[in-house]
Amino acid sequence: MPGVDTSPVEVSGVTKLGVWLRLDDEQLFMPFDQFPWFRTAAVAQIFEVERLNPQHLYWPELDVDLHVDSIRHPENFPLVAQPPR
Repeated sequence: MPGVDTSPVEVSGVTKLGVWLRLDDEQLFMPFDQFPWFRTAAVAQIFEVERLNPQHLYWPELDVDLHVDSIRHPENFPLVAQPPR
């Protein structure tokens, strides 16, 4: 069945400071202070990530979707939505 061919995304690690992702040939880091939705998530929820298209990642268990550029350059995407408490 034809569709969008995207490379997989992989969570390569979770530390006390944030989440490491492998995307194509790139390692990306999402610090919890800039991506607070992941701070209190279960590790299993963090590892369930989907790449909907080359620039869009989605964590269905957390209902979090992020543009890849917001991970590469979080300073260009000010935090507006607040994580659940």
